[in-house]
Amino acid sequence: MPILINTTRFGHFSVNDDDVIRFPQGIPGFEAHIQWALAGEEDDPIKWLQSLSDGDVALPVVVPETVKTNYNARLPEKSLFVLEADSTGDLVLLIVVSIPPGAPWDMTANLRAPLVINHKKRLGCQVIAQNEEYDIRTPVLSDLMRESMRQRAVDEASSKAAVEE
Repeated sequence: MPILINTTRFGHFSVNDDDVIRFPQGIPGFEAHIQWALAGEEDDPIKWLQSLSDGDVALPVVVPETVKTNYNARLPEKSLFVLEADSTGDLVLLIVVSIPPGAPWDMTANLRAPLVINHKKRLGCQVIAQNEEYDIRTPVLSDLMRESMRQRAVDEASSKAAVEE
């Protein structure tokens, strides 16, 4: 039976029970949110992990290779027990992205704590990777791309201000 929720980002959002991802322990900071679903445009690299208990809560996520092509998180086995995975092939990793309001060019990704999902059993948890070189605030865009987007925003604001005068 489909679950229907009214969301801030997607309006009325319907998800089949087979598409619900359950985080039995919640996600740090969102412990009360157990049921989630992925949403977003097919061709958009950023998807949204939408809470099914609160339409105002949605986390932007990407596959790790979007940020770091050779991403290889070392995950502690005990943390993965809750996922009931038969093999690592059952697991999918997602990285939570932080997008500052008004400055999307400064978005960062938490490579240190990926969301790990058993796509067969639809179970998930957030795990601290043992890779100390992975940061919780890794820039998603290159310096050149960030500066280009920032400058474009400044130029557009200047143009808009000139027209309003």
